[in-house]
Amino acid sequence: MENQKEIIIRPPSGWFDFNLKELWDYRDLVKEFVLRNFKLIYKQTVLGPAWLVFNPIFTSVIFTFVFGQFAGISTDGVPQFLFYMAGNSLWSLFSTSVTNNSNLFFANKNVFGKIYFPRIATPLAQSISCLINFMIQFVALLAFFVFYMVTGSPLRFSLKMLIIPVILLQTTLLALGVSLIFSALTAKYRDFTFIVTLGMQMWMYVSPVVYPMSLTGGWMYKILLFNPMTPILNNFKWAFLGSGSFMLWSWVLSFVTTGACLFVGLAIFSKVEKTFVDTV
Repeated sequence: MENQKEIIIRPPSGWFDFNLKELWDYRDLVKEFVLRNFKLIYKQTVLGPAWLVFNPIFTSVIFTFVFGQFAGISTDGVPQFLFYMAGNSLWSLFSTSVTNNSNLFFANKNVFGKIYFPRIATPLAQSISCLINFMIQFVALLAFFVFYMVTGSPLRFSLKMLIIPVILLQTTLLALGVSLIFSALTAKYRDFTFIVTLGMQMWMYVSPVVYPMSLTGGWMYKILLFNPMTPILNNFKWAFLGSGSFMLWSWVLSFVTTGACLFVGLAIFSKVEKTFVDTV
């Protein structure tokens, strides 16, 4: 009896009501949600998690033929396949996290309506799952990097790569903030589920995924600077592939946007979770 822990459940109040200590107490549940996400996707599949590697490879091959060979888009001297796979893998981390989390209230309505736990654990687990998926893809990306390096391509490991963990963390937090905002909308209006999917496809083409920033200029360059994913993708390719130049001030603006999206997303999520059962 002495080891029993008393838990007091109180209704949330205000727009920003999160108990980080409580979330830490439920860390084992977050781990279980992460495992559940993998099981739901890869259960009864022949190749299992290997699809995480095949998908970006297949997409990058298509990008190489369409944008590299036919369209002749420059990749700043970087091997085309590697350039596209790097951009596609990082974009996949962002877009998958946004898409999966944007429908979290409806997808988890049965669980939310039966048992109490910090609701923020669900999108957090989904974001962690997407980050783990990226790390698996990154291993394959590193393998191709080494292959091109030993076959004569001017690729080298450098200290610039040390900023990659920061870029990955920012990408995950930006995706979490954006998805929490959309999750509040899809909880009430199911149409936003389709809008998010279409919006992510359009967002990709106004982000330097399949083209370097060196191809942009004038008004197009200025517009792209307001896209928070622009410096993230650009600086990732700069650090990993040596492509283009480092974007400092645009990255600072992107950090500010990331913080704002995360704050607004958490505030709206805290507000919506009180009444979502009545609307979902």
